[in-house]
Amino acid sequence: MTEMERMLSGRLYIAQGDEIAEAMSRSRRLQQRFNTADPLDMQTQMQALKELLGAIGEDSFINQTFRCDYGSNICIGRNCFFNYDCIIIDVCPVTIGDSVLFGPRVCVYTAAHPIDAEIRGAHLEYGRPVTLGSDVWVGGNAVINPGVTIGDDVVIGAGSVVTKDIPSHVIAVGNPCRVLRPITEADRKYWSDLRGEYRRDMGL
Repeated sequence: MTEMERMLSGRLYIAQGDEIAEAMSRSRRLQQRFNTADPLDMQTQMQALKELLGAIGEDSFINQTFRCDYGSNICIGRNCFFNYDCIIIDVCPVTIGDSVLFGPRVCVYTAAHPIDAEIRGAHLEYGRPVTLGSDVWVGGNAVINPGVTIGDDVVIGAGSVVTKDIPSHVIAVGNPCRVLRPITEADRKYWSDLRGEYRRDMGL
């Protein structure tokens, strides 16, 4: 196996060799194009993102600036919005569903290093994939760690550090992030009523 193949499969690898270097150089050039584009030139920004990422769905957008390792290991669904200064370290696949919102400075990490200092000092590292379902809102400055899966219809509180899987239909907060409570029908009714009030006020 090549170092790249080992990386993507979650085995120990060393981040060196032509394949990895070329992939990272490509990613950095495309990030530079995206991050330095005119902030009102959506066409140039979206073209850079489409070349950079493994997939980005219709009506999804990332605010400048954005950083990643490779980009090609990131797949984003439809109708997603990532706010300023998002970082995704994608040495393994990062799969994100539809209608996902990231607050500013959200970080998603798939990369990890051995606990043993001698092995770590030999530049060996590894990764674990991260998966987010649909209808997830991740608050600003949250960190999602390697190997985590977050279900559908989840709110992750600002500043949370997610170290373990989070089930669907909950609010989860803290460091380490834990389930605070389920999202209930009372929540849905409250926000539905406020939307109705908004529509009435706006004559919709």
